[in-house]
Amino acid sequence: MIEMRGLSRSFGNNRVVNNLNLNINEGEVFGFLGPNGAGKTTTVRMLACLIRPTEGTAILDGLDINNEKDAMSIRREIGLLTESPGLYDTLSAQRNLDFYAKLYDVPETKRNERIGHYLKMMGLWEKRDEPVGGFSKGMKQKMAIARCLLHEPKVLFLDEPTSGLDPEASRIVRDFILELKGEGRTIFLCTHNLDEADRICDRIGIFKGSLLGVDTPSRLKNDLYGRSVTVQLREVSAAIVDNIRSLPFVKNLEVNGNELRMNVSAPEQDNPQLVRSLIALNADVQFVYENKHSLEEVYFKVMGEAK
Repeated sequence: MIEMRGLSRSFGNNRVVNNLNLNINEGEVFGFLGPNGAGKTTTVRMLACLIRPTEGTAILDGLDINNEKDAMSIRREIGLLTESPGLYDTLSAQRNLDFYAKLYDVPETKRNERIGHYLKMMGLWEKRDEPVGGFSKGMKQKMAIARCLLHEPKVLFLDEPTSGLDPEASRIVRDFILELKGEGRTIFLCTHNLDEADRICDRIGIFKGSLLGVDTPSRLKNDLYGRSVTVQLREVSAAIVDNIRSLPFVKNLEVNGNELRMNVSAPEQDNPQLVRSLIALNADVQFVYENKHSLEEVYFKVMGEAK
């Protein structure tokens, strides 16, 4: 769906995006993570054909961002939520959305239907006749999300979609993103909310000028930290520690009170053998669980290694 080939952008002598090579699959929610100033928004602006790359190109659904005719088609066919969405403050919520739907040549019958659908979904239907200038930041953010969906784009670029939203509204937006994915839409999501990315993204890319890592959240965690389990026993003895340490699939065994923490090659396969070995040593096993690492840990580890 989206293929980036050596995509780069400089502003003067400042190289903001450097040789980005990345493929986004159709129907995928892809999380683009990085600190402020990392080049995430610049990347989105290039993909949305708002600025040209200094070098390289990208292909969106067969259209080349460097081809002016293709670029016009891309602008018509994508949905874009910018970090600071602009709305007409003196117009009502309904008139704002009607204006933008007309720009995308949405027929009148479909305009009314879609405007009503998205205002209700975002909890703004009761406010439809009020000027958006009096809306809170969160309400304006929900208006902007509705606006970028009116023409039913196949590809969505969402820059911090839950910014300024309360927890309930954030959950509505997350569920909505997953619903859009279920409809087969491709979603390129820039976010600082690492828990949000962990929950809804099929893959994530960690980016700071260049791509530092890309994979599913679970694979990134395993690649960086390996797989580890903790076994809690009623009592730990030197014999138990020595025998468990000698198992071929056990590495980096640590003892913490009555707990044994170790790296293993594949917990779902090795755990039964581990438990059998402990029972053979007359160990009283209380709990066995896999140690989980957060995406936040992965993010800061990757960023730390990139310094």
